[in-house]
Amino acid sequence: YSKPSDGSGSEERLFEGETHAHVSSWSPDGKTLVYTEFGPVFSGDIWVMTLGEKMERRPWLGTPFNERGPRFSPDGRWLAYVSNESGRDEVYVQPFPGPGGKWQVSVSGGTEPVWSHAGSEIFFRSGDRMMAVSVASGGGFSAGAPRVLFEGRFVPSRRGDAAYDVSPDDRRFLLVRRDEQSVATRLNVVLNLSEELKRR
Repeated sequence: YSKPSDGSGSEERLFEGETHAHVSSWSPDGKTLVYTEFGPVFSGDIWVMTLGEKMERRPWLGTPFNERGPRFSPDGRWLAYVSNESGRDEVYVQPFPGPGGKWQVSVSGGTEPVWSHAGSEIFFRSGDRMMAVSVASGGGFSAGAPRVLFEGRFVPSRRGDAAYDVSPDDRRFLLVRRDEQSVATRLNVVLNLSEELKRR
């Protein structure tokens, strides 16, 4: 579904199906939606939906491997995503809409890619480490060596999309830290809750 963020207008159903669609990223011009479809017989494939008068869905990357977490670059010319084609999760970049080559930007595991707002870096997670890699995407694409920004035990994504965000100046990160001390050790079950609320 889609609905204006200011609360005006009603919700619009974009599509429905038997697969689970996990929305990842909008193109900078707001005309294209990229998402991952997870089905009962496949792990994850990346799809694209063009919005407007004639909405159209089409597969963008479907292989026997698990591709997920696609994110548009700030200029809309590239997609970063995660694939396990090497035997473990790594971050890759391909031109959008294609065709073109493919570049691996992580080297020892990577998930949850996010482009910097300036478009000069890709952030991603590798275990408990937040990583960054400098990229250039003017005439072509090139990537430097990944470097560690910081480490910490933060809540990871369940489906491959980023479970964090980056400030507009690319200098701060917003993450959720798991509080190991607050894990519940018992469960309280309340019976006849409505009666209890009436009594109070």
